[in-house]
Amino acid sequence: MPGHHRRLFALDQNFPEPIVDALSQYIEGAELVPVRRIRPELSHVFDWELLRELHVDQRPWDGLITNDDKMLALAKEMTVLSQTGLTLVVVKGQGHNPIRSTGLLLCHLEHICHQMTPGTAKVWVLAVQQKKPETAVDRLTMIAEKQATTVVDLVKKNELSPDELRKGAKT
Repeated sequence: MPGHHRRLFALDQNFPEPIVDALSQYIEGAELVPVRRIRPELSHVFDWELLRELHVDQRPWDGLITNDDKMLALAKEMTVLSQTGLTLVVVKGQGHNPIRSTGLLLCHLEHICHQMTPGTAKVWVLAVQQKKPETAVDRLTMIAEKQATTVVDLVKKNELSPDELRKGAKT
């Protein structure tokens, strides 16, 4: 896509490199580089130091992606983030499940890349909630309300006969 800028993100060590590497050709809006591939010693520094190092590095880093939501409450880290103008993406609450974290990140990454303003520090906190399933009756109730009818009338109009429900029946 002409004029499309591919974002450059450092990826902390909690994301599985083999999965990210395998999917990298399909991630159009961003390049995700594990921190240890930038410089191995960066895997062992404080988060504020990592932000500073990304800011002064030769490559034009856009931000950091991490699972460490503790840094959101640290004044030094947030101050340095603000000073560097980097974007921080925190994939929160996925426990120790790197596949869920990666999936959640990939669901939002394109939108994050499009919303970025270079030089303006932004924080994205990505989280997912487990939902309880709905029942078919819940859905029928919503459809009935939209159609100004009742569930009973909807079912009467759309239900299959006992013969049609029988296994092996031709439709």
